Formats: sequence, C-alpha cells, structure tokens
Amino acid sequence: MRHSQQPAQGPLTGSVRVPGDKSISHRAVLFSAMTAGTCEITGVLDSADLRSTIGAVAALGAGVEIRRSRAGALDVTVTGWGQLGPKADDDASIDCGNSGTTARLLLGLLAGHPGDVTLTGDASLSKRPMRRVTEPLARMGAAFDASDNGTLPMTVHGGALRAIDYDMPIASAQVKSAVLLAGLSAQGRTTVREPAASRDHTERLLPAFGVDVGRDIETRACWVDGPARLSPTDVAVPGDPSSAAFLVGAAAIVPGSEVRVTDVALNPTRIGFLRVLERMGADVLIRPGRASGAEPCGELSIRGGRLLTGVLVCASEAPSLIDEVPLLAVVAAMAAGTTRFEGVGELRVKESDRLAAIAQGLTALGVNVRSGDDWLEVDGPTVFRGTTLDSLGDHRLAMAWAVAGLVADGPVTIEGWDAIDVSYPTFAEDLGRLLDGGR
Repeated sequence: MRHSQQPAQGPLTGSVRVPGDKSISHRAVLFSAMTAGTCEITGVLDSADLRSTIGAVAALGAGVEIRRSRAGALDVTVTGWGQLGPKADDDASIDCGNSGTTARLLLGLLAGHPGDVTLTGDASLSKRPMRRVTEPLARMGAAFDASDNGTLPMTVHGGALRAIDYDMPIASAQVKSAVLLAGLSAQGRTTVREPAASRDHTERLLPAFGVDVGRDIETRACWVDGPARLSPTDVAVPGDPSSAAFLVGAAAIVPGSEVRVTDVALNPTRIGFLRVLERMGADVLIRPGRASGAEPCGELSIRGGRLLTGVLVCASEAPSLIDEVPLLAVVAAMAAGTTRFEGVGELRVKESDRLAAIAQGLTALGVNVRSGDDWLEVDGPTVFRGTTLDSLGDHRLAMAWAVAGLVADGPVTIEGWDAIDVSYPTFAEDLGRLLDGGR
C-alpha cells in the first residue's frame, strides 16, 4: 500500500486522543488471561500486534470477547485460565505475527507451565533476536527448540522453574518482563537488574493483579516472589505516548501549529522524547491529569514555530525514547546544528534495521547524516526534498516519513504504508483532521 504525504498548506490545529498504549494493552491482555476470573479491559489498541496477543491467549485457553468502542480502540473481556494454566492443542502453533512483545512475553509466561508450545511469526519477526530472552529462561530450567540463530519458529518446553538473580547485559523491558513472568511460576525470589531504566509497565501493572513487585530504583532492580497467582481486575488503557510523539513532532516543525493530545500515558520511562524536544527548544507543555491505575496520565500541548537547535541524546536516555528516534531524527533535521544520538544500537534489531533505514531515508530527503554501530548524527536545518521512501514494513518509519512530508518541497510517497496498522491504524485520519483544523 502506498501513501503520498503532501506538504502542509497551513498549521496543525485541534485536539486528538491517540489510540491506547500498545505496551500496556499487551500486558493487560496477557495478565488477564493468567487470572482465575474475568477482567474488563477498555481502550485496548486495535492493531495487528494486539490482535496477535488476543489471538494467542484465546488459542491458549482464555475466553475472549471483543467489542469495538471508539476509533482505533477495543473493549476486551478476558476470562483467564487460572490454575489450569495455558493449554494449546497438540502440535498447535501460536502465530505472533509481527509482534516482538507478544513473542517475548509469551516465552516467559509459557516457560513455567508443563507442555510444549510452538511460537511462529512473520518474516520480519522471525529475524529478530530471541536468545536475550531464552538464555535467562534456560537458567531457570526452561528448554527451547529454535533455529541455529535462536530465532522463531521456536518451541517452548515448559516445566518447573527455579528462581534466579539476573543482571541484564542490555536494558530491555521485554526481556525483563519475560523473566518476571517466568518468576511468577518459579520457587523463590526472581530478581532482575538493568544497566539503564527501561519501560516499567510490568512492574506497575502486576500489583493491580494482586502480585507484589519489589523495586530498588537506585540499583535498577526489581523482583517477584513465586509461585504467585494473579487476581482478576479491570484495566483502562490510556493513550500511547509513542503514537502521540509523531503528532507532537509534526506540530513542532510546522509553523503556527497548536495541538493538544489528551488522555495520554505520561510514564517517565516513556516520555524521553518530550525531554529531548524541550532541550531542542520546542514549545511543549505537559499537564498531568488523572491516573490510570499506577500509570500517570495527562495532556500534551505543543506549539510550532520556535527555532530548534541540535542536542546530544545520551546513551542513558535511549531506553526511554528508542521507538521515537525515527521521529526525533526528522525533527533534528529541521534544527540548527548537529543532533547526535548515542547508544541506539537496539534500533538495528527492530522491525527493520531502523538505524540504517533512518540514515538512508534522511539522505534521500537531502539531509546530511552519519551513523555507526550504535550512534547517529543528523545535521540541520534542511529543506526536505520530495521523494519516495520505503517503510520496510516498519510502522515507526512510515509515520516518520509522513511527518517529513509535511515540510518537504514536494510530496513524500511512502511505500508499505499499511505498516502503520501495527501500532496506529488511524494515524493518517488523525493527522488529516489536525491539518483541517481539528474538524
């Protein structure tokens, strides 16, 4: 599918509520399936990735009812398998689609339950690294059959687990969550330490399901005591800050724009992109509002037209903004000076080699770019030239190139536009309404 983004003929104005947070949606569905009861989850992101998770828990024995609510959102009722544990038909496989979160969290969930379950994925997911998850799980006693590269398809041989004390070599919310979920089935305390703080949605959400999670912020450690059972609860999913980032970034670079994003998650581990935009000089206002469980929420206001300057984005910041680097790189190309991103090697093992793809796409747009194994430098300001770019099946790239098209000297055509279905299927409609004054 192809999308042609025309240059903006005026500012972006109006208010928008982005679809539900993808990370919280995944966890709410998975945790609900583990309970011995019924949970109501409202505002679940309606995307290809979440459909993979919903399909997976249904295939493993959970009862699932789906109702469409507002655009881009689902209300989902999940009746969990409880003490019976997840059960798949003999020789059945669970299709995780393009969702790394689905696959990696399922590895941890399934590791502590007797039985063999095979996880598969599409061509992109089948290239993404899984050893970072299976290695600590193997230390706990789980066994896996996989390709020589340790990728999907992969069969999980679940069973009795022992608790471990694990120092993660790379900060990763998915790895951390997988180990903690396995720890819920293990005997004793399972502790995970990170070299830098990653997303903490699992640590925030498990207590709502009746599971205590210990945390030491100073040492970036968290732990659970197993075996533990989850109790049913209801979850209201707030808007996704990673989706909001693309509208915020667009407003920042289109002069005269005034945009509000309402009811969005403001978890500190997810809004590193806002701190970078503020350092660049963008006019961003954060208004805290209601909390959704343990997740802080609120409203973002952004005005365009300020002069932006290049900044240094340190490696310690990377986990809090890794998904927003494509967008930030586009904004950086509109800022005066050089913006350098450090410690972003994780981009090479996303849906695409995002680091290489960002550099290639910006170059095609006329930007001076330099990159290495885990760093990226972008020079600005630049007048983007109209061109054709390939999303490479990557939703973040597709949306970033659309934002660039708003300030290009001609249309920017994006091949593989349907990749946005992974996280923000209504992005084009929401952007169009803001370009039309919020109508």
